[in-house]
Amino acid sequence: MEPETEGPPPATQVTALQQMVASCTGAVLTSLMVTPLDVVKIRLQAQNNPFPKGKCFLYSNGLMDHMCICEEESKKAWYKKPGNFHGTLDAFLKILRNEGIKSLWSGLPPTLVMAIPATVIYFTCYEQLSGFLKAKLGENETRIPIVAGIVARSMYWYNYENLKRWLCEKSGLYEPTFMISFTSGALSGSFAGVATLPFDVVKTQKQTQLWTNEYCKFPEPLDMSTWTIMKNIVADKGFSGLFTGLIPRLVKIVPACAIMISSYELGKSFFQKHNVERQ
Repeated sequence: MEPETEGPPPATQVTALQQMVASCTGAVLTSLMVTPLDVVKIRLQAQNNPFPKGKCFLYSNGLMDHMCICEEESKKAWYKKPGNFHGTLDAFLKILRNEGIKSLWSGLPPTLVMAIPATVIYFTCYEQLSGFLKAKLGENETRIPIVAGIVARSMYWYNYENLKRWLCEKSGLYEPTFMISFTSGALSGSFAGVATLPFDVVKTQKQTQLWTNEYCKFPEPLDMSTWTIMKNIVADKGFSGLFTGLIPRLVKIVPACAIMISSYELGKSFFQKHNVERQ
């Protein structure tokens, strides 16, 4: 009989603390690389349609979307700074030249206070639950990503795990490389972004209505059930209205997912090798 080939170290050899460090590192890298895209987008929006007091806008650090409200009347707020921009690249270069490199990460620190802990908990919970289910049901049980993903956050993980496994098989590899993780993260992020966009459109409209009602002191709240808002959007703009902002969403989500998951997997791989060497 041929000796049984030994597989790579199991994922459980990476401790929960190491998973938290890897996910925290990935979250910081994602925020640093994706936030400038959203800062430029918001500055362009503010230039074309100035933000009055009480105006709501979305701010994203690549990890989470945050609904912000304009409360500052002066031009000192970062999103109200003047700028004669003629497109995304022009805005990026002018902000960099006239305001300094730090302006491209305006507003980032406060959002990281919420985004990084949430991301770390999410990724660590997924890995811990996934490892537990694999120990109980077997390493190749296809339902594991679904169950673990539902508990941790969404179906994103199902696409990611299956794409990663398929690309590894096509490449004749047992463990994913950085490019396999990057590609799987980008593609699964795209699928998840398209599938969840209608609900994100509804969420944004709900939040906007809540801020408007509070700011304008409307005596009676509007009907803001998800189904009602969806029907109103379809009636007003057609079915395509549920997918408003698809391209900008993908431009933001695809690199964010790819950077986050590939840096996270790279961190796990580093700790896995480190643990094996210590043993």
